[in-house]
Amino acid sequence: MIRLEAVSKRFRLRGREVTGLDAAELHIEDGEFVAVVGSSGSGKSTLLLTLGGLSRPDTGSVHLNGYSLYDLSLPDRARARRETIGFLFQTFNLVPYLTALENVQVPLYLAGRSLAEQEQETRRLLEEVGLGDRLDHKPAELSVGQQQRVALVRALANKPKLLLADEPTGSLDPARAEELMAQLKRLNEEGLTIVMVTHDLSVAARATRHLRMELGRISEENTK
Repeated sequence: MIRLEAVSKRFRLRGREVTGLDAAELHIEDGEFVAVVGSSGSGKSTLLLTLGGLSRPDTGSVHLNGYSLYDLSLPDRARARRETIGFLFQTFNLVPYLTALENVQVPLYLAGRSLAEQEQETRRLLEEVGLGDRLDHKPAELSVGQQQRVALVRALANKPKLLLADEPTGSLDPARAEELMAQLKRLNEEGLTIVMVTHDLSVAARATRHLRMELGRISEENTK
């Protein structure tokens, strides 16, 4: 499904060069649940942004489902993201002035679904995760756990084949983190490919494949 070939990415930060990815090589098959661990600044988030078509590498190539992601035109790359990839962030990235219903509608709107379809599907999805009575609540009116559920539903609204999760349990208490990881495990068992970066080894242990990043390089830890 995903293949990185000699991918490098560097940034200028406060007058010095920072390496995000250093000739990174990676191959992920359909249906894998991959955890990427590493210290802060090791390149984990850069890896996710590159996999998601949001950060063009300086050198190398990124292949998604057989095509070179960064050789696509901007509209075609946006379409590939919309149709194939879901994003789940530690800080949720919910639009603060939109309700839970409206936040989940955003990807459906971008996919060109009719307003009636957007509302029907969004209501169904939110009711499935126990938020049927919170449809009109804005993020600030929801608990942290409820915000995470809205963010997860939004990430999955267009039925992506790949979920990219950046420290998805970082803002959750242990009970909510366990609940989220159980959901991710179930989704993976249903066929969703997941790439998750985390600093929490207990969270990483829930994945079926483990990678380590150091100074922009990826190494295999183990597969169980």
